[in-house]
Parts: sequence; C-alpha cells; structure tokens
Amino acid sequence: MTTADVGGLRDEVERLLDGPLPLPIVQAGHPVLRRPAAPYEGQLGERLLARLLEAMRVTMLAAPGVGLAAPQVGLGVAIAVVQDEWPVDDEAAAARERRPVPFRVLVNPAYEPVGDERVAFYEGCLSVHGWQAVTARWRSVRLRALDADGAQVDEVLTGWPARIVQHETDHLAGRLYVDSAEMRSLCSAAEAARWAAATPHEAACELGFTLP
Repeated sequence: MTTADVGGLRDEVERLLDGPLPLPIVQAGHPVLRRPAAPYEGQLGERLLARLLEAMRVTMLAAPGVGLAAPQVGLGVAIAVVQDEWPVDDEAAAARERRPVPFRVLVNPAYEPVGDERVAFYEGCLSVHGWQAVTARWRSVRLRALDADGAQVDEVLTGWPARIVQHETDHLAGRLYVDSAEMRSLCSAAEAARWAAATPHEAACELGFTLP
C-alpha cells in the first residue's frame, strides 16, 4: 500500500467521523458494496481506528442490527463489528442456535466451513433496507481474524454467531446475502411478520421453495 493510499483512507475516515452519528449506511447499488475491501494494515493508527470502531458500534446498534462492515458506511477496508444482545423468544433462540454475542471487532476476517451442514433462516441486511430472504449458511465455521488490538483470532463458531460472521465477512468480499438467498422467499418489511416463525418451513411451503 502506498503512502497516498494510507493518507486517502485516513482522510476519508476523518471526513466521515466529522459528520453526525449514527453514520449513514450505504444501500445496495453503491459500488463500495461490490468491491473486495482492502486489508487493514494499520493505516488509521490506534486513535483513529478506535474512533471509527466506536462510531460503527453506535451505528450498528441504532439501525438496529447485529453486525456492520466498513463498506456499509462507505469505507473499502476489511473491518467489521458484531454484537447481538437483543431479546429473542426461547423457541426462535433454540431453533436458530441463537445466543448473545458480546461486542467484538473483526479485522481482516476469513472463514471456512466446519463440516458440511447448512441451515436456512430468514436474513436481512442494513444495506438492503426493508427486505428479508431465506439464506442457507454453514452451520459451523472456523473464523480467523485479528481483534481490535491486533491479536490473532482462531475459533470455531456454530449457529447464529456463525451466521453473523459469514454475513459480515461476505460484505468484505463484495458479496451481499441476496447473492445466495432463495429469492422466492423474499419479503418486504410489511410482510415479514407473516413469516416470523422460528423456522422458515411454512414460508417454504406457502411460497414454493425448498430448504437444504
């Protein structure tokens, strides 16, 4: 990475952080969401990175969401934040293997499947506002990344935490969940309550698609 690249990213982040919070979330159709993000290699420095991470956290929670990748706020760098401590009913939590995910930072994350089991649930995205669709994901993945302090992360995640990591890491590769979603399941916010069951089996039957 050249000095100009580093300076350009710093300037971009500083301009963004000079604006109001929460940060604006770019929507599908913006080119930054379709470009692979550049690896983070310390371009921002400790203080500016900390400011960006806090702004991303505030933006994610205000949306509200459970993850936010830097491209979603217009920055093409491989950083994401995740947190899921929202209340959820016991049936849905059990079906989706959903449990609280404390706030964490993922820098240059990558994942690979553990086993061959895939599970499908309705999924949404802050950059595809107002829509949800059933998306099959690996049930378990091995996550490799750096944390906010530059320490190595290497762990296996299962269930809902694995889904969040896959979704946010895909953003950094220029992929949106709609690229692999079952499009016959697509529903608007107005119709989402109709398919709010713990699993999408009824939606599959009524809308005419198959589950893995």
